[in-house]
Amino acid sequence: MRVLIADKFPKERIKEIQALGFEVDQQPDVAVKDLAAAVKGAAALVVRGKQVPAEVFQQADALSLVIRAGAGVNTIDVAAASKAGVFVTNCPGQNAIAVAELAMGLLVALDRRIPDNVAQLRAGAWDKKTFSEGRGLYGRTLGVAGLGPIGQAVVKRAQAFGMRVVAWSRSLDDKKAKALGVERAADLVSLAKESDALSVHLPLKPETRGAVTRQVLEALPAGALFINTARAEVVDQAALLELAKAGKIRVGTDVFVGEPEKGQAAFDSELGKLPGVYGTHHIGASTAQAQDAIAAEAVRILGCFARGAAIPNCVNVAKKSPAKARLVVRHLDKVGVLAEVLAAVREAGINVEEVQNTIFEGAAAASCTLQLGEKPAAELVAKLRAKKDAILSVECVDL
Repeated sequence: MRVLIADKFPKERIKEIQALGFEVDQQPDVAVKDLAAAVKGAAALVVRGKQVPAEVFQQADALSLVIRAGAGVNTIDVAAASKAGVFVTNCPGQNAIAVAELAMGLLVALDRRIPDNVAQLRAGAWDKKTFSEGRGLYGRTLGVAGLGPIGQAVVKRAQAFGMRVVAWSRSLDDKKAKALGVERAADLVSLAKESDALSVHLPLKPETRGAVTRQVLEALPAGALFINTARAEVVDQAALLELAKAGKIRVGTDVFVGEPEKGQAAFDSELGKLPGVYGTHHIGASTAQAQDAIAAEAVRILGCFARGAAIPNCVNVAKKSPAKARLVVRHLDKVGVLAEVLAAVREAGINVEEVQNTIFEGAAAASCTLQLGEKPAAELVAKLRAKKDAILSVECVDL
C-alpha cells in the first residue's frame, strides 16, 4: 500500500512506516491545488498543516485514511471524507506541552515586555526605568478557556508560577475542577471578569467559532493579558483588534486570520503590528520534541491500519449508529452461510449498518452480529432459523 506524506516528516519515522510494509511517497512541497492528483492510488494520506479540500476525496480512488499529524482537523474537509467513506484521524495531546510552553512564554513576555527590551537594546538604547514596571505573575489570576490536554498542561505550569487558576470548559464540573486544582467559572464572560490574564485553548468547531466574543473580551479588566495559541477563528478578531488598539488589553497570539499556508511568505497583519501585541508565527506545536511525538503517533495509527485493527483517534465515525435492531446469528463456519444471511436481509430491503463476525476456537462455529436499519419481520427470522444445516440460532432485539 502507498502512503503519501504531503508535509515534512522525520526521516527515522519514515523508515518505521516502510517497515510496516508501506510504500512511502513524500511530497512536502505539493501544492493544495495538486494534492488530489498526487494522492491518486494512495491508501493513506499524512498531512501536518496542509489543507485537504473536498476535491481530494472526490478524486482519490484508493484513499481510505487521512492522518492529521497534529490535533485540529479544521484544515480537512471532514464532511467530504465521511461522504467518501474515508477515515479522518488526528494525533491529539502529542503537542500539548509544546503549546503550553509557548503560552506561558507569551504570558511572561507580555508581563515583562521582553521583546521590547530586546528591541531597545538592539537599537542602542537603555531604559531600565520603563521596563521595570512589570507587575509579575505570582498570585495573579489566570483564566483558562478550554481544558483539553493543552489547557491542562497550561494549568500545571501556571500553578507552578504560583498563579490562581480559574477555568471554563463545557465538560468541566466541580469534581474535575477539584482534581485539577482550579476554580470553575460559569461561562466565558464570568471567566474573563476574574482574569488578570486569559489563555484560550478551545478547539475550532462549529460551536466554538467566535466563542470568545466581544462581550468576553470587554469583560477583561483594563490592562489584562490575552493569550491565544488555539485558533484565530475562536475569537472575535474585530473586537480583539479594537481593544488592542485602544490599549485596554495586551495580546500574545500565535494564530492569525488569513495566515499563510507556506512556512515562509509575506504576511501583513494589522493586529501583529500593534505595539501592545506580541505575535508568533503559528509555532505552538513546532518543537522537535512535539513533532517527533506526533510523528510517532501517526506511525502507530498507520500500524493499526495495516493490521486491519480499529483506527485510533478517528473523528468522523458516527457516535451513534442509526441501526434500529440487532440480529445475532450463530452459525457453522462454512462457505456461503453469511452470504445467504446477507442475501435474505437484502431481499427484505433492510440496510445493514454494521456487521461483525466472531470465530470460535477450532473454526467450527461463529457468531455474526448485524446492526440493521430496521427490525426484520418475523418471517425473515423464521426463514433463517429454518436453515438447520448451517444456522445454529437466530435472535433479534430492538435497539
